[in-house]
Amino acid sequence: MNFRIITSLFVSFWLSLVTCFFPSPALALTQLKVSNLSYQSCPPELAEGAVSSYSSMKANCFLINGTVKNTSGKPVIDADVFGRVYDANNNPVMQNRSRLGSISEVPPGNSDFQIRISVPENMPAPLRLEKFKASGFSAKVRR
Repeated sequence: MNFRIITSLFVSFWLSLVTCFFPSPALALTQLKVSNLSYQSCPPELAEGAVSSYSSMKANCFLINGTVKNTSGKPVIDADVFGRVYDANNNPVMQNRSRLGSISEVPPGNSDFQIRISVPENMPAPLRLEKFKASGFSAKVRR
């Protein structure tokens, strides 16, 4: 084999191996801890005309409040918030969906957040909030 081809293959192999173990910082997913969860009914100006996702059924509007902890030392951009929400009868409010919203920017340390959800009108409160977490990136990835 030609020396140039062998060298190219060797360099390509090592570059792919190194980038596999050391991802680009902009693409590294940062996990965020979520705590102090609570919810409240939306104020009338946010609740007016609320319908549930993927249907035209009337819905109740709720604001989920909590604290998110960023221990990365860098701001996190576009953090997705995931969790499970159940009604008073233990039925899942968001069937087959755990992404509930997003936080545009999370600075290092603890930050309060609030996301809005719509719950079908026939699902009774109180709601139960479980398994909440968030994750995002150190740079904008969506365009």
